[in-house]
Amino acid sequence: MKLIYKSALLLLGAVVFFGGAGLVATWAPDRPVAELTARWAPPPSKFIEVQGLQVHVRDEGPRDTGAPGQPDSTLPIVLLHGTSASLHTWEGWARELRNERRVVRFDLPGFALTGPSPENDYSIAAYVKFVTAMVDTLGVQRFVLAGNSLGGQIAWATAAALPDRVAKLILVDASGYGVDPKNAPLGFVLAGTPVVRNLMSYTLPRGIVENSVRSVYGRPEKVTPELVDLYFDMTQRAGNRRALSRRIEQGYTGDVAQLKTIRIPTLILWGGQDRLIPPDHGQRFARDIAGSKLVVFDDLGHVPQEEDPARSVAEVKRFLAN
Repeated sequence: MKLIYKSALLLLGAVVFFGGAGLVATWAPDRPVAELTARWAPPPSKFIEVQGLQVHVRDEGPRDTGAPGQPDSTLPIVLLHGTSASLHTWEGWARELRNERRVVRFDLPGFALTGPSPENDYSIAAYVKFVTAMVDTLGVQRFVLAGNSLGGQIAWATAAALPDRVAKLILVDASGYGVDPKNAPLGFVLAGTPVVRNLMSYTLPRGIVENSVRSVYGRPEKVTPELVDLYFDMTQRAGNRRALSRRIEQGYTGDVAQLKTIRIPTLILWGGQDRLIPPDHGQRFARDIAGSKLVVFDDLGHVPQEEDPARSVAEVKRFLAN
């Protein structure tokens, strides 16, 4: 709590100190999705209607549906991103996998180009229903499911809910046992602070976004200006900042008793430098999911699939081939 209020006071103090000039410099009101699609949704991106949302999707590779009897080695793979991220976080994995199998990724409600949920519900149960509606709409019957952070929690909850459809599970620094608020990215801290989050609906210092992205990398020097551009623009998408506040209110602790019901092959990937969800959580997942395999990348942070896609997807390819 001390960190939250200290960060909030620092932001407010900066705005007051710099006065009008500070507000002008950091002025960043919501932007309509149409302003962002040219740069961030070129082909093969498309938008499809699901649950009243225009969902940003990339659906690549062979048009396999995971029909009954289809070999596991060719099943589609569905990729779920984490909080304030987007389908772009999986670009490296998609590039490596789409020649071998169908690769489906999309922006979850509340984030990136899909934007806020009409019901303002960002609970795990709501996300499980959304993922189910997505695969139904795309005609995907059985599939491999992978998720990072919040997406990992949605993935394991979906695997527990759809045991006959999720054939294999991949968890990447997944949430579920809670997160460490002391090490939360600055942007998340501010979005969860009542006094500040209203101000942040209209102002957004680029430095806060860069700080947040760098804080989840094991090697912050790998964060490029273009990557900061992506996260900055996705945060400005109309409604996303308010949605983030609501998502944070709903928490990251799940019904972990469900993990013991999962009986499918499961790969757990973890960054050894993850400060938000430390590696011991990976060990807890490995204990609670029978027969699962844990791989730790000692030098990587909270988003191994983005920080080092080649090394992390190599483990995935070995797992899928077995």
